[in-house]
Amino acid sequence: MKTVLITGCSSGYGLETARRFHAEGWNVVATMRTPRTDLFSASARLRVLPLDVTSPASIAAVLEASGPIDVLVNNAGIGLFGALEVTPMATVREVFETNTFGVIAMTQAVVPQMRARRSGVVVNVTSSATLAPMPLVAVYTASKVAVEGFTASLAFELAAFDVRVKVVEPGYGPGTAFTKNTGSRLEGLLPEAYAPLAQAAFAELGKEGALVTTGADVAEVVWQAANDTSERLQFPAGPDAVALASQPAACGR
Repeated sequence: MKTVLITGCSSGYGLETARRFHAEGWNVVATMRTPRTDLFSASARLRVLPLDVTSPASIAAVLEASGPIDVLVNNAGIGLFGALEVTPMATVREVFETNTFGVIAMTQAVVPQMRARRSGVVVNVTSSATLAPMPLVAVYTASKVAVEGFTASLAFELAAFDVRVKVVEPGYGPGTAFTKNTGSRLEGLLPEAYAPLAQAAFAELGKEGALVTTGADVAEVVWQAANDTSERLQFPAGPDAVALASQPAACGR
């Protein structure tokens, strides 16, 4: 029976992905900063473990407790919406610590066992913000684009050892980590001069008939990516992400 370790499972895409793999009969290691067992039905195939992807000690502890990992899903992330000119560099670094360096650290920790077995899959979850430019998310987008470049290069690096690396690009989903995990980081990041731009962006996302992504959409695509044996690298998830990926500008990246 295969085992998947998923980061950022307390809500949104990570939670739904953990439930999907469990429903498929896998052993699931669902990780989050503060474990919540009430999110899942009790099962011998499910463990909920604490993990802070910015802490080397936390990463080492969760891998020791997890045993062999067949699939790593790097899903943990934090959102940021605001004007670059007023975003403190400390906030920029905080976003990169989780969204970028956390992905790299988790992957670096898991790869040795996969390489030794000549088997395994790493799935990195980024964002549809990497597919087309959006205003007021420059820092967030940069942290996710960095992961896309990392993933593409790593896929070549690990192919020699039969380890596959994929990237899933979810669209916008109201109530997901992007909107929930911003916390106090948003305070003071939307000066009055940027108000019209912010209002237009929110109106576009919330207009009637706008395409949005659900947790089930992303869970399905992560499942597909984890089981894909082709050389395909990128997997847009959700109708809005699929639409963006089909545009000529996106295809020409």
